[in-house]
Amino acid sequence: MPIRRLPPETVNRIAAGEVVERPASAIKELVENAIDAGAAHIEIQADGGGLTRILIADDGKGIPRDELPIAIERHATSKLEPDDAGDVDLLRIFTLGFRGEALPSIGSVARLNITTRARTEAGSPQNEAWSIAVEGGAQRPLSPAAFPGPHGARVEVRDLFYATPARLKFMKSERSEAMAISEEIKRQAMAHEAVAFTLTLDGKTTLRLPAEHPGDDGRLKRLGALLGRDFEANALLIDQERDGVRLSGYAGLPTYSRGNAAHQFLFVNGRPVRDRLLQGALRGAYADFLARDRHPAAALFIDIDPLYVDVNVHPAKAEVRFRDPSLVRGLIVGALRHALHAAGHRASTTVAADALSGFRPHTGEALHAPASSQSFGNAAPGWSGWQGWSQPAAAAQNLPGLNERSARVEHVWNGQAAAPDFRTLAEVQAEQAGLTSAAAPPDLIDYPLGAARAQLHANYIVAQTRDGLVIVDQHAAHERLVYERMKAQMAGGAVARQALLTPEVVELDSAEADRVAAKAVELAEMGLIVEAFGAGAVLVRETPALLGDTDVQGLIRDIADDLSEHGAALSLKERMAEVCGTMACHGSVRSGRVLSAPEMNALLRQMEATPHSGQCNHGRPTYVELKLADLERLFGRR
Repeated sequence: MPIRRLPPETVNRIAAGEVVERPASAIKELVENAIDAGAAHIEIQADGGGLTRILIADDGKGIPRDELPIAIERHATSKLEPDDAGDVDLLRIFTLGFRGEALPSIGSVARLNITTRARTEAGSPQNEAWSIAVEGGAQRPLSPAAFPGPHGARVEVRDLFYATPARLKFMKSERSEAMAISEEIKRQAMAHEAVAFTLTLDGKTTLRLPAEHPGDDGRLKRLGALLGRDFEANALLIDQERDGVRLSGYAGLPTYSRGNAAHQFLFVNGRPVRDRLLQGALRGAYADFLARDRHPAAALFIDIDPLYVDVNVHPAKAEVRFRDPSLVRGLIVGALRHALHAAGHRASTTVAADALSGFRPHTGEALHAPASSQSFGNAAPGWSGWQGWSQPAAAAQNLPGLNERSARVEHVWNGQAAAPDFRTLAEVQAEQAGLTSAAAPPDLIDYPLGAARAQLHANYIVAQTRDGLVIVDQHAAHERLVYERMKAQMAGGAVARQALLTPEVVELDSAEADRVAAKAVELAEMGLIVEAFGAGAVLVRETPALLGDTDVQGLIRDIADDLSEHGAALSLKERMAEVCGTMACHGSVRSGRVLSAPEMNALLRQMEATPHSGQCNHGRPTYVELKLADLERLFGRR
């Protein structure tokens, strides 16, 4: 078969298959064009999952009449300008779109109509509006048209993929396509809080977002509108910069975790991306705080010089490639851990909300039926409440655990509760130092986690604060304290190592072996001693003592994979962290142990002084705080 040139219509349809995969892809390209045009408000309409009709209307600068026919030609764009030598720099791209493929690609597989009015200079007469249409790649002549605004563009797409019926067979249901459109608009809205968005699906407005003030506060309001007010209340501000790369945005507390990664949104220079490097860095930053089946919620924005990131590696610009990926990964991990450390023992507000939702008001009748029909005959008119009381059945008094004692802080004398007389930590420390002070020690209830009042079921500490109460899971809380202490010990000195009786040779390919050998110094700091052993192999002499009898072959291969993908030995760090977590779990205060009042208060004070004490090593909350106002609402006082 001879080599021949393909017809332009076929070339455009092939290009459309790369750029326009589904209706959401077409909407993404058109919305990015509107943002690049400086639009302050973008309206999106979609019918039939976007296959029947799509309309994108904006108030941007519009397209001049003489440029409108060029706009629908392939590789025609206003976003790349050649230099004096006629060369175009593809490494310095400051706009979302730049290829000039969206409009011709859409026009080759659908019925495309563009109506636009170009912006004029202040004081100049308003330009006329013009329209151009393309059907299955066939262009129609320009014609005057009506346009509602002073400037902007309206792009209407009908019968998407009618010119390529085979593509229609691969489309999902209209509902699925509509959901994909909604998700795409949400991502664009997160990245551009200063732009107002309106989304209408099948005639029903599903999203209406006003423009927010540019900056952190406006971005958080936009994220709260899209991800929910719970995210807004439990998000940590991220704002760090390193070597010209800035990371900003918001990340949820570990106790505000999700069952999947659907609430992770990553942006590079305002462009929504899905990047394994960034997702891996986000997962690594939360590795100490979440179980493997839990995922953090976050919206992170990376601002970097376009010279150091390549956005031209994917037709739909959904992936990027960094010149220095280890720098970006280190910035994400470091910034997130810094924010989590600054959060201290703070826990998610949803923990208290979930606890409150578990309370239900009860009446005497709900607990047991009255044994007699005794009533107050002389009661005031309208009285219909309490009808009598009887001693609960004997079986109820013998319920397991009902009469068992739990630890109490208040001392009982002659049946009366006396004020607690245990000493505070400050008094104990002052006595040990031989110091006395006339000043009264601070009241324990003024501390963030309050003063311990009781221990329930030999596992839960009940503490009183100035404006509410706190319930602490003693095992989960102490587990986090022990874990943080072990991490500090590891960071403060050399990790204990164990020598192998027989050094083990691990065979890898040459590139992997070279990468592992090059990181020998870094691995030695974590207790793993390796050295090159000829071509395509490394020799392991010592391993971290924490790992015990470990699979050396599997460990080295995992490290080689991490070095290949991320440039760091994550698997070793994660394994050691996992071992520390297991040891902390077994070395912490067990459930079922009765604690004394000083022990309970000491645990509360240590939690206040220890970062990340609001959640255990598996991401579960260590305490629940209920405000006095919440308690009053439970009893109808508010």
